Amino acid sequence: MIRNLFLALLLPTFAMAQTAAEMEAAYAPIQQLFDGMRAGDSSMVRQAFFPGARLQSAFISREGEPQLSEGSIEAFITAVGTPHDEQWDERIWSSDIRIDGRLATAWTEYTFFRGDKLSHCGVNAFHLFNSEEGWKITQITDTRRREGCREEAQDEAASIHQLLDNWHKAAATADADAFFGAMTPDGVYLGTDASERWRRDELREWAKAAFEREVAWAFTPSDRRIYFSQDGRTAWFEEKLATWMGPCRGSGVLSKTVEGWKIRQYNLAVLVPNEKIQGVIKLMKE
Repeated sequence: MIRNLFLALLLPTFAMAQTAAEMEAAYAPIQQLFDGMRAGDSSMVRQAFFPGARLQSAFISREGEPQLSEGSIEAFITAVGTPHDEQWDERIWSSDIRIDGRLATAWTEYTFFRGDKLSHCGVNAFHLFNSEEGWKITQITDTRRREGCREEAQDEAASIHQLLDNWHKAAATADADAFFGAMTPDGVYLGTDASERWRRDELREWAKAAFEREVAWAFTPSDRRIYFSQDGRTAWFEEKLATWMGPCRGSGVLSKTVEGWKIRQYNLAVLVPNEKIQGVIKLMKE
């Protein structure tokens, strides 16, 4: 009891794990805002905001100058409630919510559609306050662009499966550009030997001779499992591998970059059955 109390005092509040229920509650007014926009319901939209809330946009002007403009919440609410021919549909692709006490922030990627026509995209940076009436939006600052906008939800797990399958295939076909291009520049590869820790370019130099053959190495993956961070920008995985060494396990971390998912760390381990570990230990001592 005393130890747990000490840890609670030692760790800052924001380091405590946020529960799914807490994040869902903080996100509720954001969902209410966009549901109200789609329905053209200004009353629903108004209820999502805390009194005195601010609305801002960060952008580059036509003259190439950085600008931070401020709009009127009341004008925005009126615009939402004014009948228009097309539905206003702001689709959120990902969200990163952080909570500390009665303060929360949310970073959301979005694409805005007027009916079926793509208008613009960017990110929303929300500030929220947990008032007596629950969570309310106190400020939104957004960015806006018309290039590189996502038009539909992506199957991120499928993208990662494809990346890893292609990565193993690149090793099996000695395609160095594809293999090392799937890793971040600071990516780390951990081999089965204790000395085998390479950054991407170090591994490329070490494996140069292997990639000059028809096959660098051939690992066949199976039983892969993928996990995602709450903000959807980081993923980690584990997979079984059939290799020339026998059964192995690969695991690693991926980051979502402007070029898509990239491998930031890969860890290769040989699997040793428990009933054979004593023999391995004895061999290691020789």
